[in-house]
Amino acid sequence: MKNNRMTLQDIAALAGLNKMTVSRYLRDPNQVSQRSRELISKVMEENNYIPNRAPEILLNARSKTIGVLIPSFRNQIFADVLAGIESVTSASQYQTLIANYEYDAEREEREVLNLLSYNIDGLILTGKLHTERMVQYVRASGVPVAELMDISGQYLDIQVGFDNEKAAYEMTQAFIDSGKRSIAFFGSMDDPRDLSRYRGAEKALAAQGLEAYHLAPKTISSVALGRKMFQQAMAEKPEIDAIFCTNDDLAVGVLLECQAQQFDVPGKMAIAGFHGLEIGRARLQKIASVITPRFEIGKTAADILIKRLNGKDAPGSVNLGYQIYYGDTL
Repeated sequence: MKNNRMTLQDIAALAGLNKMTVSRYLRDPNQVSQRSRELISKVMEENNYIPNRAPEILLNARSKTIGVLIPSFRNQIFADVLAGIESVTSASQYQTLIANYEYDAEREEREVLNLLSYNIDGLILTGKLHTERMVQYVRASGVPVAELMDISGQYLDIQVGFDNEKAAYEMTQAFIDSGKRSIAFFGSMDDPRDLSRYRGAEKALAAQGLEAYHLAPKTISSVALGRKMFQQAMAEKPEIDAIFCTNDDLAVGVLLECQAQQFDVPGKMAIAGFHGLEIGRARLQKIASVITPRFEIGKTAADILIKRLNGKDAPGSVNLGYQIYYGDTL
């Protein structure tokens, strides 16, 4: 039977506790003892009690909500980021409002304005390319904001990620060390992270007097796209002997097309991806990749935001690094 009309005093009486303890529990369960948490939780569960947050929001101007913007629901790398965010927000009794903007800066501006209209307490963005008006909205709101997935250049308030350019430089250097000289970089959306990776590859090649062949169709990466890009690259520059892809699904597409055309991998064609997705290591021939800590990035960003909201000190910039995985294709 539902009983949403229960008062805090009703819950306290049934749990054998005082009203203040119940109030502290509803604000943050970690503020009360484990025994009290179990008693209150049991009473609420047995009576189907649903807390009413409206008075708390009106009193404290807090919504207990974090807004999250991701570039696309179709890009699987952000599933891990969202899981990391949720691991912290749910444990801290915060909700998330999630929107996507399909890599469109003007749409991001509209979505941010919409999220701010819900009186969110903090904002998490998965990128640093914003319109000037969006930046003005965020600054005027006064909410803490975290930008994820990169730690290079300027940032609004908090940044959590890794150095995309340095990671790409190291992977390209690994190609060069293995004897490869005609190296292609396959981008996808040509967004700032793609371009940072291309710059890293370009710098490593330039140091050896080499140039990169660059393809960027400005569409979301996929296995099918990787196959098409390989076909185009071979038609335009058949001497290519290594391909560095900005995402692992592109790299899987390249590997499949190499196998279909009976290319020796890595003898005739070396391949590497980015992010260390499971798809790249689920095959018999495991694809070299830059392994990125996507879950930890989301978790760390949410933790910093909530610490800030609770008046605690927290770092403004966190570099979580990456790992180079050499696999069987390099």
